[in-house]
Amino acid sequence: MCGIVGYTGKKQAAPILLDGLSKLEYRGYDSAGVAVRNNAGKHEIVKTNGKLAVLSDKLKKGKTLKGTCGIGHTRWATHGMPSEINAHPHCNDDRSIVAVHNGIIENYIELKEKLTGKGYTFYSETDTEIATKIVDYYYKKWKSPVEAMVSFTLRVRGSYAIAVMFEDYPEEIYVARKDSPLIVGTTEDGSFLASDVPAILKYTRNIYYVDNMEIAMIQKGKATFYNVDRKVIQKKPVKIDWDLDAAEKGGYKHFMLKEMHEQPKVVTDTLNSLINNGRIDLSAARLSDDELRSVDRVRIAACGSAYHVGVVAKYITEDLARVPVDVDVASEFRYRNPVFGENDLFVVISQSGETADSLAALRMAKECGVKTLAVVNVLGSSIAKEADKVIYTKAGPEISVATTKAYSAQLIVFYVLAVQLAYARGKIDGDAYSRLIDEMLNLPSLISSVLSDDERLKWFATKISNKKDVFFIGRGIDYAICLEGSLKLKEISYIHSEAYAAGELKHGTISLVEDGTLVIGVITQLKLAEKSVSNLTEVKSRGAYVMCLTSEGNYSLEEQSEFTFYIPKTNAYFAPSLAVIPLQLLSYYVSAAKGLDVDMPRNLAKCVTVE
Repeated sequence: MCGIVGYTGKKQAAPILLDGLSKLEYRGYDSAGVAVRNNAGKHEIVKTNGKLAVLSDKLKKGKTLKGTCGIGHTRWATHGMPSEINAHPHCNDDRSIVAVHNGIIENYIELKEKLTGKGYTFYSETDTEIATKIVDYYYKKWKSPVEAMVSFTLRVRGSYAIAVMFEDYPEEIYVARKDSPLIVGTTEDGSFLASDVPAILKYTRNIYYVDNMEIAMIQKGKATFYNVDRKVIQKKPVKIDWDLDAAEKGGYKHFMLKEMHEQPKVVTDTLNSLINNGRIDLSAARLSDDELRSVDRVRIAACGSAYHVGVVAKYITEDLARVPVDVDVASEFRYRNPVFGENDLFVVISQSGETADSLAALRMAKECGVKTLAVVNVLGSSIAKEADKVIYTKAGPEISVATTKAYSAQLIVFYVLAVQLAYARGKIDGDAYSRLIDEMLNLPSLISSVLSDDERLKWFATKISNKKDVFFIGRGIDYAICLEGSLKLKEISYIHSEAYAAGELKHGTISLVEDGTLVIGVITQLKLAEKSVSNLTEVKSRGAYVMCLTSEGNYSLEEQSEFTFYIPKTNAYFAPSLAVIPLQLLSYYVSAAKGLDVDMPRNLAKCVTVE
């Protein structure tokens, strides 16, 4: 949520800031702004409501704002409605201190009262203006940017990544971080800061991750890091090996379409990171078979699509490895008082590794002394650093707000974990183990075949794009697939959709089915097919317009549906990797047919770093 960029060096800052912000648009925002220290040594601030293109036009792509040190921001409104006055950067009264901020200042009312008592006034509704003036207050007290930032860190509660320019310290930017992502990159000629790697990837691959409760002073070609005791911290940069093209559209109309077509590669890359010479190898995550044998229960916490991966994992792991699995929405789990077992394995799933609710759930588990495992996509992210063990997905940068390839990579991790748990615990023999691994290794080619068979889906999407309500129904693993399919459709097409365990229809929901209601039935689990077909018959008899998603060979289902899509046969455990593809494509083509912003759906953000 929101995006921060910063630059100090030998080049003009404004074009770099605008370019960096354009790479962070996927995070979601409603206004944008930049501040640059001009040649007279003063801070110039330019802000606009709406899209970044409005700001770019106002600045003639940065040409009208001269200066080599600056900060920029795209805002997703939390405190105060979207407006130019509430947009960042914010400043003190004489603009000698300018700041941008991501996150939520939880004690902003208390801080505002303190500042009001000291004679401060406020022009906006934002907690960021209060944060900026708290920095101003402590700077006036200590006459030191580092001391001011340390005092800010110790005084403020909540989550934040804040970048500040001080007029008295030209060509320097100071930052502090707690629970909101922030990175720093350096070259010989300049230094950069950003909320995420894509913003600065074209300029440098040497990245420093700012950790919680750390301060950084950023100068031309140099970054110095401090802890809250004002002591200098020695950090080593991380080399980012992403292909620069991975953060570009590469000829596709939308990032989402490009990322869907990258799924065979990311599934291959994730498999190759976990399977070596035909056997599963979890040594990089420091997960031994002895540890897997000692696990009495797996507990998974996640949000959104990552939660849906957890639901798939529950069905597969319990059936294959005979290990009980609990799956919780992280935003609810963090407010429970859960009962942990001594041999629980607590697993957090997050693409960004910064999801606020998932991070809070992880910390709760760690406080209770439970073993923790993170499944994340971003190296050096908060969740990755704080978990006891980490498995990295190999999805690369995912730009579209609606996740596709990260979801698919996460599925692979849990297939691998389930198979290894089953084998380590003696629930499957060597032959079954090898067959399952072979089936997993064949998934990328099967995913490619589904992606290439999209013409009928495109046609069907135009027929249903005017629907107001859609129901997805399935049983077992198919229900888990429905959860993700429904979310994809609603988040990018704005069509109301719900996923139901098919057996629950008769407990109320079937009353909503009327002539023309679209019902999408997912039937890939053959042992449950007969019961699922009965449910399709029930809705069809009430006038539903039915689509069926099933495996090749189940041709009798065409009698129950107006449109049937077939996926290649694979082991039933791994069907989600194939079944989710047509649901992703269908959602994409519906959104495109309606002329919507596929990559940046309204009101949504890629990385949810606040509650």
